[in-house]
Amino acid sequence: MSKRSEELFERAKKCIPGGVNSPVRAYRSVNMNPRFIERASGDRIIDVDGNEYIDYVCSWGPMILGHDHEAVRDAVTKAVKDGLSFGAATEKEVLMAELITDMVPGIEMVRMVNSGTEAVMSAIRAARGFTGRDKIIKFSGCYHGHADHMLVNAGSGLMTQGIPGSSGVTEGNAKDTLTAGYNDLNSVERLFDSNPDNIACVIVEPVAANMGVVLPEEGFLQGVRKFCDKNKALLIFDEVITGFRLSPGGAQEYFGVRADLCTYGKIIGGGMPVGAYGGRRDIMEVISPLGPVYQAGTLSGNPVAMAAGLAVLNILKNTKDLYPDLNKKSDEFFSEAEKILTASGVKHRINHIGSLGSIFFTDNVVSDHSSAGKSDTEMFTTYFKYMLENGIYIAPSQFEAMFISVSHSKEDLSKTLDVIRGFGK
Repeated sequence: MSKRSEELFERAKKCIPGGVNSPVRAYRSVNMNPRFIERASGDRIIDVDGNEYIDYVCSWGPMILGHDHEAVRDAVTKAVKDGLSFGAATEKEVLMAELITDMVPGIEMVRMVNSGTEAVMSAIRAARGFTGRDKIIKFSGCYHGHADHMLVNAGSGLMTQGIPGSSGVTEGNAKDTLTAGYNDLNSVERLFDSNPDNIACVIVEPVAANMGVVLPEEGFLQGVRKFCDKNKALLIFDEVITGFRLSPGGAQEYFGVRADLCTYGKIIGGGMPVGAYGGRRDIMEVISPLGPVYQAGTLSGNPVAMAAGLAVLNILKNTKDLYPDLNKKSDEFFSEAEKILTASGVKHRINHIGSLGSIFFTDNVVSDHSSAGKSDTEMFTTYFKYMLENGIYIAPSQFEAMFISVSHSKEDLSKTLDVIRGFGK
C-alpha cells in the first residue's frame, strides 16, 4: 500500500512542477506515482507508508557505504554543532582537497562546488579558458548535468522522457557542443578533423551510466586520450558516478588512463549536496583568483558536507579489502542474475563493472546510445513494478544504473536474486 505517498504526490503536484524536484523521480516512465521516502539505514530504505525495500539506487550512487553509516553520521552531527555555513574558508576544505589530490592520480589541485552539474560547467569553462578554444566534444547518451551546453544528445531522464534536448536552450548555447558516438573512435577523429584547432576539450563518462551502464570497449578511452594529445585538447573525465566507486583513484586508476580534468559529485559529500572539479596544476591555475576564469559559490566547501565527505573518503582509502570485497560480491550477484534470466528465457543483457550495473531487456549487445535505446521499456516497466512490489527498490528507468553498497548483505543479495528468479517464471 502507498496511501500516504499518493496523498503527498497530489499535494506536491500543486506546488512543485510535476510533483518532484528531479524528473526521473516522477516514475512517469514506469506509469506509476512515486514512493515518498522517510528514512534509510544500511541497504534498506523505508517509505512514508512503512514499506521497506532493499535499495539499489543508493541516492544515485554516493551511498557506497550504505545509508546512515555511523562514522558519517557522527561526523555530520559534530560539524553541525559548529555551524551550518560560514561562506568563508575552513580547515575541512583543505583536508578534503589534500585527500582527493592524494587519492586520485593526476589531480594536483581541486575546487569545491555544490553539484555535479556545477562541476562540469566549471571544468568546461576552465578548459575553454586554458586553451582559448570554443568547441567541446561530448558523447551521445552521456549525461553531464543540466547546464545548457550539455543538454545535447544527453542520457538520464532525457532518454526515459523521449526529449531530444531541452526547451529553453538557445541555438547559440548548443552550437559549440559536438556529439560523437560512445565507443566510436572514428566519430571522434572526424570531429577533430572538421574542427581544426577549435576544440577545447572532450568530456566523457569513463563508464557511461546514464543510458544504463555501458562499458568502454578496449582501447576506447586510450584512443580518446591520444586524439586529445594530438590536437592539443583537454580530456575531462566526468566521474560523478565512477569517482571513488570503481577504485580509490576512480576511473583514472582503474583504467590506467590519465585525464586532464575530472569532475565529482555526491560521493565526496557522503550523499550531501556537493561537487568538485580538479586536475593539472597549470590548468587549475587559470581559475579566479589566480587566473581569468571566474567561478564562485557561497556554499562551496560547506563544512557539514565536507565533514561527511571526509568520513567517507577516509574509510574508502584506509579499509584494505573494501574494494576487493565489494567488487567480488557484486560480480557474484550479477553473474547469478545472468544465469537466472538466461535460464528463464527472458531477453536481456547485463552490463556491469564492479558494483555498478544495469539489466537491459534486449537481445542486442549494448555498447552505445543507439543500442541502449533498443531496450524493451515496456518489459522494464513490468520488471520494475514486480521488483517494487516484492521489496526491491531500483531506479524507475531502464536507462539508469544499479548500485551495490558495502552494506548489502549476502542474505539481501540472495533475496534479491530470488525475486529476479520469480520474475522469470
